[in-house]
Amino acid sequence: MASHTTEVLTGSVVLAAAVGFFIYAGQISGLSGGPTGDETYTASFRSIGGVTVGTDVRLAGVKVGSVTAVDLNPQTFRADAEFSVTNTVDLPEDTAVVIASEGLLGGNFVELLPGGSPFNLEPGSEIEDTQGSVSVVNLLMKFVTGSGDSN
Repeated sequence: MASHTTEVLTGSVVLAAAVGFFIYAGQISGLSGGPTGDETYTASFRSIGGVTVGTDVRLAGVKVGSVTAVDLNPQTFRADAEFSVTNTVDLPEDTAVVIASEGLLGGNFVELLPGGSPFNLEPGSEIEDTQGSVSVVNLLMKFVTGSGDSN
């Protein structure tokens, strides 16, 4: 009888630890089911290479959100991105969005460059001042060939 009780208690402790781990992992990865308190914005880019759903959105090097959707606009042939930003950050109307690189071998991220406007963007609005990603291969080809043409 004591052996059976010990097994049940041990199993319960292991199960509770597993449930606690999954809850913790869900909160860390942003998959928790509760409201996130984030605001959503959109932007359109000529080139969004290296940015996918889940890519970091940073302000002054600090992660403040993530990319939630990336689609091709068939009318403009531009990449439309939707991203979330924590609601504790108020973005000025003249905020710019840039696809930045972590370095030569690093990945890309979305960088917010706030302007000086006294008025803030409304949640859900589109940020129009954008700069797409820069191809490192094209830059190296321009450097090697000494020309401005990358073809």
